[in-house]
Amino acid sequence: MDEHLVFDGVLVLGAGLAGLTAALAAAPRAVLVLSPTPLGEGCASSWAQGGVAAALSRDDDPALHAADTTAAGAGLCEPEPVAILTREGPAAVHALAALGAPFDRTGDGAFVQSLEAAHSRPRVARVGGDGAGLAIMRAVISAVRASSHIEVREGVRAQALVQDAGGAVLGVLAEVDGRAVEILAPATMLATGGVGGLYAVTTNPPQARGEGLAIAALAGAPIVDPEFVQFHPTAIDIGADPAPLATEALRGEGARLIDSRGRPFMERFHPAGDLAPRDVVARAIAVETGRGGQVFLDTPTAIGAAFDQHFPAVFAACQKAGLDPRAQPIPVAPAAHYHMGGVAAGPDGRTSLSGLFAVGECAAAGVHGANRLASNSLLEAVVFGRRAGEVAREAASCARTPMAAAAPPAIPSDVVSILRQRMTAKAGVTRSAAGLSGLIAWIDAQAAVHGRGLPLVAARLIAAAALARRESRGAHFRSDYPAALAHAVHTRMELNEVTSAGVRAA
Repeated sequence: MDEHLVFDGVLVLGAGLAGLTAALAAAPRAVLVLSPTPLGEGCASSWAQGGVAAALSRDDDPALHAADTTAAGAGLCEPEPVAILTREGPAAVHALAALGAPFDRTGDGAFVQSLEAAHSRPRVARVGGDGAGLAIMRAVISAVRASSHIEVREGVRAQALVQDAGGAVLGVLAEVDGRAVEILAPATMLATGGVGGLYAVTTNPPQARGEGLAIAALAGAPIVDPEFVQFHPTAIDIGADPAPLATEALRGEGARLIDSRGRPFMERFHPAGDLAPRDVVARAIAVETGRGGQVFLDTPTAIGAAFDQHFPAVFAACQKAGLDPRAQPIPVAPAAHYHMGGVAAGPDGRTSLSGLFAVGECAAAGVHGANRLASNSLLEAVVFGRRAGEVAREAASCARTPMAAAAPPAIPSDVVSILRQRMTAKAGVTRSAAGLSGLIAWIDAQAAVHGRGLPLVAARLIAAAALARRESRGAHFRSDYPAALAHAVHTRMELNEVTSAGVRAA
């Protein structure tokens, strides 16, 4: 690859489900996909166990799905994108099946649908019990490999956006084989995933450190609700990095959370008990473990000998750790799992910067609010990825002069390791002004020494927004402001508005 490349098509940064869906939908326009890892590796989509939520059964309806989504979002879901997501959800599942995703089926060919937390109906289409993400990604990758309009470059990492003097995005500065390469294109799409790798305990690929969020913020794009980080309550607590996931479907099948004495406890925290929203369950587990005990999923009682057949991915993770979930309860703990915030974007991926689109977990399109409804993430990737690809393919080339783009400084691995520990301790399940202020001061000190590297930028956005939100809502819990305010208000910020005290008032 030359040091300067002009590509007349759609440039997609990232190769998870959202990015690859957008690439397929952009046909017949040429698409160049840049992935830092081989396809199917290093993206959270492949690790998703739950499935795809959609109103596929006769006793369900998109309006019911929308109501559940909105309720979980704790006042911060936007009605129009939620309506689009849930209305187009069934067609999205059928489209994945048409690509070859082997969803579990009943004897008459209908989709098997599971119940997950905060859903009023069983509506999660699954593959092999807990293998949806990997199976779906294999089908989509196969379609991408067979598409003549898509070129994939692996081992390429985006570093910065290339812009003109007016701020329009003209492409990306990327690292290719140790060299900085400027790639110009009419449409640039961020599909870079989430922020879990900023935390010491996460279910995400460790390289998912909010790089797309930081790249967009450094280019002047508005960021929405970065404080809302969802912690999956039941990561398998075996000290692994990343932590294997014990899918929520286990609780849907009746596995109860128990303390170290074998006693269920969730009814003390929420009327829905073990199927309460994820933020409630995560905090309840944190309370229990904070008392010095350990929390387990009672899988032997609920599932027993059939565990390996119904949940093969979880079974394999347990076996690797020397656990047998057929006979032993699984030790669990909360882990950073999904980022509801991100680059401000519409349901078609458009951002406020001309030429820039954002889809998937790095985008905030208004459907997850303060707390994502279980299994809506893969759905969003497919529905909004397709819409973004269709819009981006119409982007026209125009003669604009790019400004020089500079690569961000690399942050030493030992600093990143400390950052992850501090994010978990101070911007994790429970937060406070003292902890967040100390975290921000430490991030600023590191930036003064090492420069504004992408992990530091992303972490600072999260911490500053968390400090500014003086209430508890959804996945954001402040021990010093435990109540929710009467009116839900989005955080909308630009990097130049971030101060040591949080976010500068507009």
